[in-house]
Amino acid sequence: MQQRIIVGISGASGIIYGVRALEILRELGVETHLVMSKSAELTLHHELDMPLGALKSLASEFHPIKDVGATIASGSFPTLGMLVAPCSIRSMSEIATGVTSTLLTRAADVVLKERRRLVLMVRETPLHTGHLRSMTQLSEMGAVIAPPVPAFYTRPDSIDALVTQTVGRTLELFGITVDRVQRWQGH
Repeated sequence: MQQRIIVGISGASGIIYGVRALEILRELGVETHLVMSKSAELTLHHELDMPLGALKSLASEFHPIKDVGATIASGSFPTLGMLVAPCSIRSMSEIATGVTSTLLTRAADVVLKERRRLVLMVRETPLHTGHLRSMTQLSEMGAVIAPPVPAFYTRPDSIDALVTQTVGRTLELFGITVDRVQRWQGH
């Protein structure tokens, strides 16, 4: 089976993380299934000079947010798992409670129930106790909470380098090797 991963993009700031994940996965020949919240479409408009069609074309397949009958809503559709980049607190909270209202949160719920890898690049700060409890609950359910924290030991020379390093490390949580990731070399 070809490697296949679901990429969810929710409405938190940091849409570049989802875009970069799709770009890297395309370069590596990994089949991607993209689902975006309506808020993510607004975020795209505010944060990047990229038309929605160009973003959708980075994915192998795009699924509308209301299409709860899509392949990615079923556990019988095999994937490596799902990356939500960025992940809003709203999306995280829906996933944590299992009360899913969109294809994005339904697909994440399916990934959890099938015991596949779910990685949430949660984008919020500061966090209150309710956020932290939801993160703990998700971690106990098997999700990986991976806020996009930059690695300054790589001495990045651009925002692009920071984003690529962060996304590359996140994709490696799925067993996908990203050659552009800089490794810690010790002293």
